[in-house]
Amino acid sequence: MAKVFDSITPDLAKFIQEQKLFFVATAPLSPDTHINLSPKGFDTFRIISPQKVGYLDLTGSGNETSAHLQENGRITLMFCAFQGTPLILRLYGKGHVILPNTPAWGEYSSLFPDLPGTRQIIIADIHRVQTSCGFGVPLYEYQQQRQALVEWAEKKGETGIKQYHQQKNMTSIDGLATPLSQFVGEEDGN
Repeated sequence: MAKVFDSITPDLAKFIQEQKLFFVATAPLSPDTHINLSPKGFDTFRIISPQKVGYLDLTGSGNETSAHLQENGRITLMFCAFQGTPLILRLYGKGHVILPNTPAWGEYSSLFPDLPGTRQIIIADIHRVQTSCGFGVPLYEYQQQRQALVEWAEKKGETGIKQYHQQKNMTSIDGLATPLSQFVGEEDGN
């Protein structure tokens, strides 16, 4: 039932673009640490080329993906059909983080909407694309995107978001540094 591809085909790209939700999985190298799996919403995912994707990462309670990518680069992205024909699609790759105060930000930021609480962009070079049946995934009907995250970020404001990054997003739950920790103070010009 599973099929493997070297890159994202036009049919798979169409499937990705139709999804309202995707999942991101990363893990540190140590077996005594935690694997991370995060759901992502909003219009934040982009196919840059058949072997390169990216997503706009919004501020959240943790920053595990960023820390894991800095340590080893491994990333898996998963899409599931919750409506229509069943399908699961996984993209396996090596990822890296692009922060707003870095030269690459200008190259990629224009691909994404301007959302409050934007933290970073995650870019992944894909080396394996795999589909599976998805027969066990239940059917769900999409209603709308929750606005709680955007409202929270708007209420915090730019200064509040920077403070939140410093308090909650500098290390992973296992103590691994995130790329944000390299730029403490630089955001404010210090």
